[in-house]
Amino acid sequence: MKNEYLQEFIANALKEDIGDGDHSSQACIPEEAEGKVQLLVKEPGVLAGVDVAFAVFRHLQADIVISPLLGDGSLVQPGDVAFTVEGKVRTLLKAERLVLNIMQRMSGIATHTREYVQLLEGTHTKILDTRKTTPGMRFLEKQAVKIGGGENHRMGLFDMIMLKDNHIDFAGGIENAIKNTHKYLDNIGKDLKIEIEVRNLNELRQVLETGGVDRIMLDNFDTPTTKEAVKLIDGKYETESSGGITKETIRSYAGCGVDYISVGALTHQIRSLDMSLKAI
Repeated sequence: MKNEYLQEFIANALKEDIGDGDHSSQACIPEEAEGKVQLLVKEPGVLAGVDVAFAVFRHLQADIVISPLLGDGSLVQPGDVAFTVEGKVRTLLKAERLVLNIMQRMSGIATHTREYVQLLEGTHTKILDTRKTTPGMRFLEKQAVKIGGGENHRMGLFDMIMLKDNHIDFAGGIENAIKNTHKYLDNIGKDLKIEIEVRNLNELRQVLETGGVDRIMLDNFDTPTTKEAVKLIDGKYETESSGGITKETIRSYAGCGVDYISVGALTHQIRSLDMSLKAI
């Protein structure tokens, strides 16, 4: 995670929350007052966002005293204390909601991801996230996926070529889309991995005839068709299953021999992990 991007995110988030001042705290807390808080976990899961939380506190008060007790990736239970922080009370109150919003969401994603990863134990298949993320928080949500044991797909539109159904249709077919992509990459001097989505076995055969890709995404294939597709690909390209795969079906897709399974629900259908920041 680039520090300048993190600091920009924190500054914008605090500006959104604080505006022209935390008038609730300023109204009843003396400026010089000092205090201490602890991050209390209230349900089981995977802890994530600890380092980001520390960056929020330090953004507001450089000399704040932080005592870490648990780190990112820790398996936590109700009653666990992740860290304590000592500093100006107004600082602690300004940071409280942003810290909780970040840590609760990141921990929820890490916990959710770990549940999927556990379902794949014993297979060679890896779980991938998608771009179905909260605007402005993608880098944090994808970090949470990694903390939970998953892998990141591309970060955005800039770091990998992904030829989806609309690209193919607008380009005039699979062969055109692949060949135009190679010309484009040659012209701009970039070496990006190329993934292409196929919707059926006919499109898969067109990709295999054309070549020039690194990974083939099998979109909304059922498991029998996925097995046939993996057999046709025969290890020549990486394979990825995607589209409507659930906890109940993911193991059967892994059993088809695909290298990756991408699940949008890792980041857009999650429940935040319950925790609180309490004065002590």
